[in-house]
Amino acid sequence: MARAAELASVLETTESLAIVCHDNPDPDCLASALALEAIARDQHVESVTIAYGGDISHQQNRAFVNMLEISLESVEHTDIDAYDCVAFVDHSQPGSNTQLPESVTPDVVIDHHPGDPVSATFEDIRTRFGATATIFVEYLSDLETDLTTRLASALLFALHRERLDFVREPTRREYEAALAVYPAADLETLEQLYGSAFSPGTLDAIGRAIATRERRGSSMVASVGKTSETDALPQAADYLLNLEGVDTVLVYGIIEDAIRLSARSIDPRVQIGEVLQQGFGELGAVGGHHDMAGGRIELGLFADATDDDEDQAALLEFVSGRLTRRFFDAMNLDDER
Repeated sequence: MARAAELASVLETTESLAIVCHDNPDPDCLASALALEAIARDQHVESVTIAYGGDISHQQNRAFVNMLEISLESVEHTDIDAYDCVAFVDHSQPGSNTQLPESVTPDVVIDHHPGDPVSATFEDIRTRFGATATIFVEYLSDLETDLTTRLASALLFALHRERLDFVREPTRREYEAALAVYPAADLETLEQLYGSAFSPGTLDAIGRAIATRERRGSSMVASVGKTSETDALPQAADYLLNLEGVDTVLVYGIIEDAIRLSARSIDPRVQIGEVLQQGFGELGAVGGHHDMAGGRIELGLFADATDDDEDQAALLEFVSGRLTRRFFDAMNLDDER
């Protein structure tokens, strides 16, 4: 039985479905959630909720939700236990990159990130794919689910933002998936999404990353300081990766009561997910792909210090030295510039 048919057989006996996005969901996650919602409706699932944790702070992600009129609920205000079926899209591990506790075991998992099996009723994790949206384009085709303009636009934008725009090792399947949804997509909507403006907070955070950058060889570490703009970290990492001679970047910052990490690498010799595991695995939840990775390290007792400007500056200085040293050590770089 094809994977799409297996998924349909799980959903056809379901009355209510909670689709859980990872924290601070990006277009790949959100488009995948929309696709699963369409498939579920096709299988006559009566109630479908898309839930997420964290914030949607990236200006394009906010525009994506608003322009495509995606109905979302906060995980905090969603009674997950009340649903017949719980699905994770674009992530797989309970308690990791989601506000849901580890005790929640999903019934459906669809992802392209590496991760341990979670014993879900339906589990489809394809690490050789460059995007979760790619998997859903296959499902939609196999199940002959109606590809609306809204859904096609969401999937096409997700495929570009996740892989095709930066040519971050897209597989042949990403190009094939993009070609499959392109005829039904609204290109005017995509153009407007690309034109979404930076928020002042994001611009300030990227500016701090530029000002604090420290380089060794072709690798760089930078801090955005304390910010509420979670998505400013990957945006800053992408921006710094454009610097001549730089192929690997780590950007970190304090967001609420945790240190958040975002890393990028275009060096084929570097598996950046493994680098973060080696450097910070004992401190928090970190990991990712060979070219993109991230993580979260709880501040613990230091969290209260982030409310006072003087204490915050001291904490950032303390954090900076240790994170920078750990990263460069994991990259096997000495003190020579």
